[in-house]
Amino acid sequence: MGGLVLKLGPKERVLINGAVIENGDRRSRLSIMTPNVNILRLKDAIHPDDATTPVRRVCYLAQLVLTGDADAEEMEFQLLRRIEELSQILTDPDSRKLLSEASHAVLQDQHYQCLKALRSLLPREERLLGARMS
Repeated sequence: MGGLVLKLGPKERVLINGAVIENGDRRSRLSIMTPNVNILRLKDAIHPDDATTPVRRVCYLAQLVLTGDADAEEMEFQLLRRIEELSQILTDPDSRKLLSEASHAVLQDQHYQCLKALRSLLPREERLLGARMS
């Protein structure tokens, strides 16, 4: 069996190609067999008002493509430029690897993978900003 398997909790919502789908009262599994489907768990979505840090802003741009609110082709340059800007700040090997994965995903039109790589940077960014504020 190939494809993406979504495991949803009770009443969990997911956005699939622009349609909001809500799970029932029990946990369930969905197998997404169609390739290149745009999927976003709504619990993972970043609200526009919360896109207040450099990594969150880039995540939000990738999210706009996933939700269909922005055209992938039109966003490609902006995403790549913002990822490059992050690579000037986050220079450790782990961050560089994730940023490279995000760039590669954008170039391959795999915006979910881009978002996934970028989201992995959020805890690091939070630590760095917290240390700066202390």
